[in-house]
Amino acid sequence: MIYLLEDDEGVRSYVLYALGSSGFDAVGFEKPSLFWDALSNEVPDLLLLDIMLPEEDGLSVLSKLRKAPDTAALPVIMLTAKDTEYDKVVGLDTGADDYIAKPFGTLELISRIKALLRRTLPDPEECLRIGRLAIYPSRREVIADGTAVALTKKEYELLLLLVRSEGKVLTRDELLSKVWGYDFSGESRTVDVHIRTLRSKLGSCGDVITTARGVGYKVGGLTVD
Repeated sequence: MIYLLEDDEGVRSYVLYALGSSGFDAVGFEKPSLFWDALSNEVPDLLLLDIMLPEEDGLSVLSKLRKAPDTAALPVIMLTAKDTEYDKVVGLDTGADDYIAKPFGTLELISRIKALLRRTLPDPEECLRIGRLAIYPSRREVIADGTAVALTKKEYELLLLLVRSEGKVLTRDELLSKVWGYDFSGESRTVDVHIRTLRSKLGSCGDVITTARGVGYKVGGLTVD
């Protein structure tokens, strides 16, 4: 959600249309009191803020936002006709993340918004799910039926490889090569022992690993969040 605090109806309509056309949810406010009321119910992902406003100017609004714990880190882009170097310095020093002088183009506005959101919004964490089994690769965590499972390095790598293969049967030789670095056959027992231990540790989720008799193993039914 993006909030726009801009008293000029023409500019406000133009910006809201540009945001909506680019896939953003946005709400505009013509004066600070309406903005403060909305902020008490929902903190947006980003604020587009004019400087010259009725009731109180944009720098005052920005200063209050930076002093409040809930909005201290709120991304703010100033939109203003005050485009001297001094005005920009004052806006940035007050706590603005970016500063766009009027008039501005739609492409520049959307590009600046996307760039700021990329810097400020957390990256979505990848989660691989199969039934009641969840794997979080960024933190090397495995959750089976709601319980964290402690795996050895090789057990984790083996499970992750099977899950990322999305139902493909991986031969024992492939698993040996990719997980252990063995480039020869004859050590299939190493894989079988680790699969057996892995199934045991996963408990009721262990049945996600199926055996392709005489070939190897696979995991099926993958979805990715």
